[in-house]
Amino acid sequence: MTTATIESAPAPSPALPHWDVSTVYPSLNSAEFTAGFAALLTEIDGLSALFDRHNIAAGPSGPVDAATVQTFESIVAEWNRVLVANQTLAAYIQSFVTTDSRDSTAAARMSELQAQGVRVQQLGTRFTAWIGGLDVAALQRHSAVARDHAFMLEQAQIQATHLMSPAEEALAAELGLTGSTAWSLLYGNLTSQLLVPVVRDGQETLMGMPAVRNLAYETDRAARQAGYEAELRAWAGASVPIAAALNSIQGQVLTLSKHRGWDSPLDSALFGNNIDRPTLDAMLTAARESFPDFRRYLRAKARALDVPTLAFYDLFAPVGTATRVWAYDDAATFIVEQFGTYSPKMQAYAARAFREHWIDAESRPGKRDGAFCMWLRGDESRILANYKPAFSGMSTLAHELGHGYHNLNLAERTYLQRSTPMTLAETASIFCETIIRQAGLAQADAAEGIAILEASLQGSCQVVVDITSRFLFEQAAFAARRKRDLSVDEFNALMLDAQGQTYGDGLDPHALHPYMWAAKGHYYSTRSFYNFPYMFGLLFGLGLYARYEADPAGFRTGYDTLLSSTGLADAATLAAGFGIDVRQPAFWRASLGVIRADIDRFEALVGA
Repeated sequence: MTTATIESAPAPSPALPHWDVSTVYPSLNSAEFTAGFAALLTEIDGLSALFDRHNIAAGPSGPVDAATVQTFESIVAEWNRVLVANQTLAAYIQSFVTTDSRDSTAAARMSELQAQGVRVQQLGTRFTAWIGGLDVAALQRHSAVARDHAFMLEQAQIQATHLMSPAEEALAAELGLTGSTAWSLLYGNLTSQLLVPVVRDGQETLMGMPAVRNLAYETDRAARQAGYEAELRAWAGASVPIAAALNSIQGQVLTLSKHRGWDSPLDSALFGNNIDRPTLDAMLTAARESFPDFRRYLRAKARALDVPTLAFYDLFAPVGTATRVWAYDDAATFIVEQFGTYSPKMQAYAARAFREHWIDAESRPGKRDGAFCMWLRGDESRILANYKPAFSGMSTLAHELGHGYHNLNLAERTYLQRSTPMTLAETASIFCETIIRQAGLAQADAAEGIAILEASLQGSCQVVVDITSRFLFEQAAFAARRKRDLSVDEFNALMLDAQGQTYGDGLDPHALHPYMWAAKGHYYSTRSFYNFPYMFGLLFGLGLYARYEADPAGFRTGYDTLLSSTGLADAATLAAGFGIDVRQPAFWRASLGVIRADIDRFEALVGA
């Protein structure tokens, strides 16, 4: 017979800080926040009136004259200002929502802001439709502001051809609050508050889902298996509302894609990520070619763990002897030092992020799982992590700090110039993560070296193999969802099929993860196909790092400019500036070759 206890939240520790957003407003209940919220509403009202005054809407706008130029420049200036103010307020509220899903005040404020966000979205649709009716080439000849926003204008003209009528777009934005947004909120609240019974050593403990999933990193296989089995039971118990959320969100995406003239949600996602089909096909071709190498890695890891074949719950099992425990302060010092080997600018940025408490590192009930970086204002970001005192925890910090470094370089741009797609959003994060990995390997002894190498391959396997499985699942789910809602069993079957196609004989087919569609929050957003950009980011970042190693001085002269320009051109154009053709598999094969070399080294170390 087992007894049940509830896992209590660890006491806050100076070594595991919470982020500081009091530099924006003292609190959600402060007079300053109330005034800031009211000021944003006033600014949105003013922008709406400006749009009405100048008839910013769909349709031909006539010849570009001095009045048109003046209208355009005043609209862009005010539009940029409102978008920045909205971003800062949203990030501020998000800092409370993501660290405590039970914070009713933050949830209420977020709901209020989302209602105003509908108005902003509607104004954005009007702006795009208006641009679609302008002679953009003539506008650029007469306006420096238009030339500075050339790529935005080109994208807006294409997007304008995929808009419904103004009334339909306005209605879609309003219904989104009680549609996809509501379903996404339900998913987030439900999964963040799940308490999962886990039996270990005869004792049943109720744990939050992030803590349960973290059992996958335990050295004890029985603990990993117990966590995996408890997780599957929990997902099964919560699967009906989660499946309803996924069906509803995918249904909305399919409906809007059809009415906006996209052949599929994937085509819309490719446009939104500033890449085309040839680029995606080239990358996925190279990825599929690499699967046998990743299966070699998985079989070598099975040998290292002394098991016949890896189960899904073995994917994150540590291998090698991590002789060093990376306490948070030690990780911070190491990151700052190693970023300094690239440039004083990167080092000063990292030191500031730690010094000014931009990072929320403590894992606690109600806090979102995983890690992310969000732009707050100016050159400031905030980073959420659930820090583990291991090299992997430090690597995650470096990765998210890379996103912040990207934001630092974008600070000089207007909001409309800095709209970076997911494909390019991983550029700096992968680069910074690689700096730390290379430094860690250089300083590690043999035992720790294999642990660091395995952790890196573990991550690469997730980004290339597992993300391909998620991509295949999403493709298949959308295809089936065109006909009707899917059941829990059908979602499970699609996920198992996708995992079989990608992991192959690298994993035990009887110990896969059918509920990965429930575990991954990326599916619960109208921004569909959230997966392939991560693969693009990893391989593009590795390719850039290889060029940095070949010519450090030459690389430094252009890298920060590249980061500041990720909203100014499509991926192929930006890559061409570094002599890279992303529409050919050769570049992607070369990046995967870096990973293949690590797999060879890992196999040799395991054999030794």
